[in-house]
Amino acid sequence: MMNQSTMSTPKAMDIAREGRPPAWRAKLARNPEWFTVALIVLTSIVVAVLNPRFLQWATLFDMLHSATTTSLFALGTLVVLASGGIDVSFTAIGALTMYSITKAVLVWWPDAPFALILCTGALGGVLLGVVNGLLVHRLKAPSLIVTIGTQYLYRGILLTFVGTTFFMNIPHSMDRFGRIPLFAYQTADGLHAVLPVSVIALLVAAVLTWWLLNRTMMGRAVYAMGGSLAIAERLGYNLRAVHLFVFGYTGLLAGIAGIIHVSNGRIANPFDLVGSELDVIAAVILGGARITGGTGTVVGTLLGVVLVTLINSVLILVGVPSTWQKVIIGAFILVAGTLFALRRRG
Repeated sequence: MMNQSTMSTPKAMDIAREGRPPAWRAKLARNPEWFTVALIVLTSIVVAVLNPRFLQWATLFDMLHSATTTSLFALGTLVVLASGGIDVSFTAIGALTMYSITKAVLVWWPDAPFALILCTGALGGVLLGVVNGLLVHRLKAPSLIVTIGTQYLYRGILLTFVGTTFFMNIPHSMDRFGRIPLFAYQTADGLHAVLPVSVIALLVAAVLTWWLLNRTMMGRAVYAMGGSLAIAERLGYNLRAVHLFVFGYTGLLAGIAGIIHVSNGRIANPFDLVGSELDVIAAVILGGARITGGTGTVVGTLLGVVLVTLINSVLILVGVPSTWQKVIIGAFILVAGTLFALRRRG
């Protein structure tokens, strides 16, 4: 009996050991953001070797400036993806709210305070997002199909009924907000590097999104619905409320992003924003969120935005043609998808 037990124990241990995933898979399963960090570091090293001017604060400030709008869109997209849905209308919401509100303020109240303009943009975004949520819930249709339809609807309303003229003379408060530096300094080359105050809006949105997803019942409902719609319903979650929340919250951030975009660029262009949906969704996926729902983190999403912004903005410094930027992003997504699939299989 003693011999049998001593012989069987190592075999059982070997079988258990074989059933365990490798250590790297286990770490990747717990923290998929590390893969994104590795890509960011690798890309930064390559760019820094080819162009040492990359290693300066001005580059970081420029990236934060260009990534603010994308990050706000991405945080909203994260919430929808975590719930098992997908929204491609957020750029149309941002464009409609920013342009219509800018035009209305210029006509009726050019001296309107920026806080009021921002709140109006947020409210307009929420209303358009709630329309998405109601349609998804009522029609029981895939959210991708619904939001493709509303994207064209919102875009058509903007170009047909609101206008197609560029506004260079934006409201005074928006212009002043876009010029406020959070931090500024003079580089050795004589360039004026400025960190815009709009970064504060990004930080507030990131903290709020993290709190909603990780510290509230609604956040648990979002992840539960993304994991399994049927199980979430059996657990007693109000699916209608969750649909309205995720699409309304995405619309909220899209409306804010639109107003900040106009303020930073100091031009209201109705043709802006629309067309950047794939970059935003790519950033969220590269940050570790699954397209099928139930996963995703704020930190991972912001890292994904950093990576996409790095590719789109900084690779020009080393002479990489813009046509290759999409190729590189696509390759990164394929590699990330393969590794994340391996982590689930493990």
